[in-house]
Amino acid sequence: MKQGLSIFICFLSCCVFSQRSSFDIARNGTLQELEILVTKNPKIVNYINEDGNSMLTLACYNGNTEVALYLMKNVENINYSNKMGTALMAAVVKNKIELVKLLLQNGSNPNITDENGVTAIMYATMFKMYDISKILISYKANPELKDKRGNSAIDYAIIANDDKLIEILKSK
Repeated sequence: MKQGLSIFICFLSCCVFSQRSSFDIARNGTLQELEILVTKNPKIVNYINEDGNSMLTLACYNGNTEVALYLMKNVENINYSNKMGTALMAAVVKNKIELVKLLLQNGSNPNITDENGVTAIMYATMFKMYDISKILISYKANPELKDKRGNSAIDYAIIANDDKLIEILKSK
């Protein structure tokens, strides 16, 4: 009897722990795993987790490009934003240039702000991401928008005394 109970507990734990949540798949799963979930529930791509993050934001933050691209093309709102910002901001903060390009090509708005009024171009400026700054400017990111502190991306570049960023931001 004891052996049977042990086998049952082992079987049960294997079943429970072998299933990955949609948010785990967004972070580090495969496109195939996501497609299986979507065939069971197409609306899953729009779910928001308990922290307010979308699957797209998590995929971008973790650099899960294949999953993120699928989500970009299938979510209801590519510009979904929570207090921490958008999927575009997540890709910028993590310096994921390919994802930044894909998000912008698929309609991400570079001028959406997080709860502090910070935009993607401000994050790119603060982290001295020259290539991403150029890309964002080419997609009409506004370097003159002000955050809640009253600073713009240009202001942050001036504070950092970064002439290269100032030039990029003024090239709009």
